[in-house]
Amino acid sequence: MAKDTIQDPLVTPTLLERMPAPTGWRILILPHKGKAKTDGGVVLPDQVVDQNSVSTQVGYVLKVGSLAYQDKEKFPTGPWCKEKDWVMFARYAGSRFFIEGGEVRILNDDEILATILDPEDILNY
Repeated sequence: MAKDTIQDPLVTPTLLERMPAPTGWRILILPHKGKAKTDGGVVLPDQVVDQNSVSTQVGYVLKVGSLAYQDKEKFPTGPWCKEKDWVMFARYAGSRFFIEGGEVRILNDDEILATILDPEDILNY
């Protein structure tokens, strides 16, 4: 085995590095899971937290594909979002897949509806 193919056990890629890199005009989003406890300190059952995470329409932009927002006709004012932004998207938008710890979505660049400052500002009922 070649020396350069052996991975040093002390140098492991971070979870973000292990995430798929979105191709083309796609964006990798980590949906917001929501609080596990109310402001008053009541612990919410796992079922309630799971229901809120399924209905979430808010997420954190992890990675942006190299062609995202490059179409000047479609995006004349520039990108709608960038890495590390909180965004809103349609409930059933994108392709869903699961990683250790939860769901991740890949959306097209034009599926972003808005940027927001704090995901807790958006309520799910």
